[in-house]
Amino acid sequence: MKPRTLTVAAVQLNSGIDRDANLTQSIALVERAADLGATYVQLPEYFNYLGPARGYLDAAEPIPGPTTARMGSLAKRRRINLHLGSMLELGSGDHPYNTSVLIGPTGSIVATYRKTHLFDVDVPGAVTHRESDALARGNELVVARLKRFSIGLSVCFDVRFPELYRALAAAGADVLAVPAAFNASTGRSHWHVLIRSRAIENHAFVVAAAQAGTTDEGIATYGHAIVVDPWGTIVAESVGDDAQVVTATLDLDEVNRRRAQIAVMRFRRPTLYRRPVRVIGA
Repeated sequence: MKPRTLTVAAVQLNSGIDRDANLTQSIALVERAADLGATYVQLPEYFNYLGPARGYLDAAEPIPGPTTARMGSLAKRRRINLHLGSMLELGSGDHPYNTSVLIGPTGSIVATYRKTHLFDVDVPGAVTHRESDALARGNELVVARLKRFSIGLSVCFDVRFPELYRALAAAGADVLAVPAAFNASTGRSHWHVLIRSRAIENHAFVVAAAQAGTTDEGIATYGHAIVVDPWGTIVAESVGDDAQVVTATLDLDEVNRRRAQIAVMRFRRPTLYRRPVRVIGA
C-alpha cells in the first residue's frame, strides 16, 4: 500500500505592529514553503499583528475579511492548505477573538477556531500578562477533516491543557496544530516539553509555527518553530530569531502504527474520568 505522506511547513516570523509589513513577510515565506514542496503551511499566532493590546481593535477584522481573502487567493494559486495561525477577529463587543483560520486549496475557509484558553499569568520576575483583559474566549473545539488528514486546532497557551488535545485526538485528529507566540522566559523551560508531550500522549504529529525575537513593546518571544512526530521525536526545528521556514515530510500512517503499539486511545475510560475523585486524609 502506498504510504500516506504529507509535506508540512512551520513558519517562524518576527511580526510587529505594521500589518502591511507582516503580511508581506508572511506571503513571501508561504511562497518559499510552497516552493519547498509543502502542501500544508502554518503561520504563527498573531501573524499579521503582534503588538500592544490597545491596538487590538484597530487590527481586528471580520472573518471572512480582507486578510483571509488575500491569503485565500495565495492558497488557491499555490494549491495548499494554508493555516493562518491566528489573527484578531472582530466580535460583537469591544473584545475581539484570537482566531485561527484554516484555508483550503480552493481558497475557501475550511475551519476557524477561537482560542479557548487565554494567556493570564503572573510569574514573578519573568512574565505578567492578562490576555483576557483585551480578548474574548472561544467556546468550541475544532477538528478539520481535510482530504488526506485531520487536523486539530489550538493556539499557543492551549498547549498547557492536555485534555483539549485528547479531545481533538479522540475526534479523529492525526495532526495537532499549535501556532504560537510563546514567551521566551517560560519557553526556555516549557516549550519543547509541552509540544513533545502533546505528541506522545496522543501519538499524533504536532506542527507548531512560532514568533521569534522581541516585539515593539519589548516582549521576547521564544521562536523554535517545530514539527514533532507521534513518538515525540523532533523532526524539524528553526534555529535563531530570524524569519524562516522549516519543513518535514510526515508519514501519516505512523499515527495508527504508534496507537496500535501503545493503545492509549483504545484504553481510555472517559466515564471513569467524569466521576468525582475520592480524596482521602486531612
